[in-house]
Amino acid sequence: MNFKEALTTLPQYILPHHFLSALMSKFTHSEIKVWKNLMIQQIIKIYGVNMSESKEQDINQFASFNQFFTRELKADARPITSVNNAIACPADGAVSQAGLIEQGNIFQAKGKSFTAVDLLGGDSKRAAAFENGCFTTIYLSPKDYHRLHMPIKGRLTEMVHIPGRLFSVNTATTNSVPGLFARNERVACLFDTEVGPMALILVGAIFVSSIETTWHGVVTPPSIESVRSWQYQDDAPVIEKGEEMGRFNMGSTIIVLFGKDKAQWDASFEAGKTVNLGEMIGTIQPGNVSKI
Repeated sequence: MNFKEALTTLPQYILPHHFLSALMSKFTHSEIKVWKNLMIQQIIKIYGVNMSESKEQDINQFASFNQFFTRELKADARPITSVNNAIACPADGAVSQAGLIEQGNIFQAKGKSFTAVDLLGGDSKRAAAFENGCFTTIYLSPKDYHRLHMPIKGRLTEMVHIPGRLFSVNTATTNSVPGLFARNERVACLFDTEVGPMALILVGAIFVSSIETTWHGVVTPPSIESVRSWQYQDDAPVIEKGEEMGRFNMGSTIIVLFGKDKAQWDASFEAGKTVNLGEMIGTIQPGNVSKI
């Protein structure tokens, strides 16, 4: 940890993460026109938000800042890859890491890692499906589209809400806080796919006022003391590749897991790469395909 990273990170250990996030939620859901328009204008200016992609471009039409932040895009703004066996990028953002899950460990940054068991709520049975598989971590910045979409078609089997802190997930904090993504509050969505289990983990962060899914609605808040989960059987939603599956109300990170020999990332898909929702980031492996 260098001096700049220490200055950014160390104060976060003592901050009241959930209180600050709840306060931010009140601000971002405010419908006071002058206030919400000012916030929207500042984010557009500071981060260079491309409003030409937005289905609604008149900021006066957004009831709140949060409605702007989770805005819908034009139908053709993010075409979903049609390449056979392609994995579609689940979000706009930047690749934090991508690689193999080695001996149960997922690389974070600068010699730091966390385990799949910890990431998935301490359940070794959940994690076993991804032993020696592959992962990617994608960070969404304030300028990005904040809805999340399916990389491949999947049938939901379980959703797990895992309590934790709400550290920032920016580069400085990712480089500095051990096991960051397995420490922050998160929602793990487990799917059965044509190549077996796939997990999409929606990781919260400071000022992320809530995480929601298309089948459940808002999952967090409330904050919780222990893991809670929902099992899906006869009524399990089946979501097609490219369909929306969730969203962040404010920005954060999504982690994707596949099992061993079930998927392979493209050679250019590596840490630091900027990605767009729907573009091809890898392939599911021929010969490992079955009906879901």
